Parts: sequence; C-alpha cells; structure tokens
Amino acid sequence: MGALAACSRPKAKGFSGYAFIANQEGGAVAAVDLEAFVVARHIRVDGAPTAVVARRQHARVYALTPENGCVHEIRASSLSFSKKIQVASRALTMRLSPDEKSLYVLTREPRRLVSLELDPDVHMSWDIPLAADAYDFDIAADGGMLAISHREAQALTFVDLAQRKSFPAVSTPGEIGLVRFQYSTELIAANLSRRMLSIYDPRTRRLIVNLPLAVRPDHMCFNADGGQLFVTGDGMDAVVVVYPSFTPEIGETVLAGHSPGAMAASASPGYLFVANPKSGDVSILDIETRRVVAVTPVGTEPSYITVTPDDQYALILNQVSGDMAVIRIPNVTRAIGEQRRWKKGPLFMLIPVGSKPVSAAIMRI
Repeated sequence: MGALAACSRPKAKGFSGYAFIANQEGGAVAAVDLEAFVVARHIRVDGAPTAVVARRQHARVYALTPENGCVHEIRASSLSFSKKIQVASRALTMRLSPDEKSLYVLTREPRRLVSLELDPDVHMSWDIPLAADAYDFDIAADGGMLAISHREAQALTFVDLAQRKSFPAVSTPGEIGLVRFQYSTELIAANLSRRMLSIYDPRTRRLIVNLPLAVRPDHMCFNADGGQLFVTGDGMDAVVVVYPSFTPEIGETVLAGHSPGAMAASASPGYLFVANPKSGDVSILDIETRRVVAVTPVGTEPSYITVTPDDQYALILNQVSGDMAVIRIPNVTRAIGEQRRWKKGPLFMLIPVGSKPVSAAIMRI
C-alpha cells in the first residue's frame, strides 16, 4: 500500500536510519530504510529471532534466537551478518546495558544469567546460575542492579552487577510476569495471579506497596520521562494509568480499544499508541487529556509498537499479515486540529517485512 496522504500535501520527510525487525518465522532480520520506507535487506540468521537490540554508539545490532541459545551480531553500516555467539542450549530474552558495553542474556538450558562483554570483541564474560526458571528481567537506569522474575516459583532475584553476585531470592505473593525499573529507585513487578503491581525498593529488596488493578498486568509502558506507567491486559478494554513515584497510586482507567495489548509512547507531542490485536487497529491516547483521539486500522494482529527517536513515526508490527504499519505522528495532531475533517487519518503506509515480525530496534545512520 502506498502513502495515504493526499497528493497536495508535501511529502513526509523520513528518519535517517533503519528499523531492524526480527522475523520469527522467516529466520531473518529485515532492515527497513526509514528514509525511503522500503526493506533494504533481509539478513539471514541461524534460527528464529524473537528479539533485537541496537548498540547505537557502535552501529551494531544483536538478534537472539532462543531455540538454539545464540546471539547474532549484525553490522548496521553494511547491513550484514557479522558473527554468532552460542550462550546456552536454549535462551529466553536479552537486554543491553545502559552504557551499551554489555549484553545480558537469560537462558533456560542451563538456567543462568549470562553477561556478554562487547568490547573489543563479543565474548562471554561471566554468568550466574539461577535456582528457578526465569520469566523476565530488567536493568536499572544507572546500570548497578538487575532484577529477574520467576513466575512459577513466585520469586524475584536481584543481581548486583558491579559485584557480579545475586542476592537470596525474594518470595512474592503471586506469579510475577514483567518487571520494570523506574529510574533506579523502584522495581515494578507485574503480579499476574493477583492482578496488581508490586513495587519494591531494590536497595533493600523489600516490598513497598501492592496496587490492585482492574486488569491483569500483561503489558507495561512508561511515558517519555518515566513519571507515568500505562498498563493493559486481560479483564477490561482499557489502559490503567499509574503514578509509581513517591507515594505510588493508580491514577485512572481509560477505555481504549478492544483487548488492548502492546504500547509505546511519544514524547512531543505526548501520545500513547495502544495495539488492539483482535480488531487490527491502534488506539491513540492523548497522555495529557487522557482521551482517545484516534483509532487507526493497521493490519492483522498488531503486537509490537516502537517510536522513532525524533517522535515523527510510530512503527507497528503486524504478526499475522507480516507487515509494518507506519503512523506519521504529526498527522495525528493535524487530524485533531482539523476536527477530524481530514479523512485519510494518520496511517502513512504499510511495508511488507517478513513472516511473523515480533520485535524491532531503531538505529540512526
């Protein structure tokens, strides 16, 4: 599908860089040129990639193939495969450290946290055995602490990254799914079985408060400055707004689409993009007014959203239709200002990217 903007309008200026997209069933990472809005290359990897991260300072991209426990390095400058590093028989997920010097990988077989040092060449630096199967993890903004959730074991593990050691596991009052640090002062744990957020002090590893929710916390997303947290999940067609700082509290619950899922937020203007996989569209929420200002059809089963660093485009990956929908964010503001008289809406274009796209990382070139 071509650009949907009217011919009389000036051509949208693209982002000078690439979106690297993990195509799980395609066994490749698609490099989409965000200036020309075309797929520049499909980069084959050994396995089914489920996650990609961009090391922007060094023009490197890393893709994880959990089924064979491998991390694949891609050179962004030449859009070419560089090397493969085996970290385990099976892996789960990975995260880049805030200083971009280390890549941490959670593995299933064996159960470990593995640290890969990225300079001068990628190599395994150290690892920590885990007592139970991991579900998710996150790294504090200052790079000093890492937290791991163990859903079935109903526990959290905190890791001191400077000392390279883990503390005794903390028992949780329910099954913990996603975990996210707010800055470095709080850990927010999604309690799935009890439908609440459990907030911990990472320094003492003690529970601060439990916040009951109207939904199961399946998805979480911070706004640009980290002061607000948005939660979606089973139980209600809504986004729950949480203020986690100081005295944590639930703000309000906003109706937003049909079975809302993955989210991403832009900074200026402040919009929250909410994927509705069952209805194949995205709800756009004005963060300041808490109003849904637009609902845009994007494709079949949108399941991942990210926003370009210049706040010009929201990129939505559609797992079933195998394409990437591009929403031009200034068009959202224009449509609101024209009181919805502009019927074309904010959807800019659809780009076929591969089979089951599930994750993306953006890099400026």
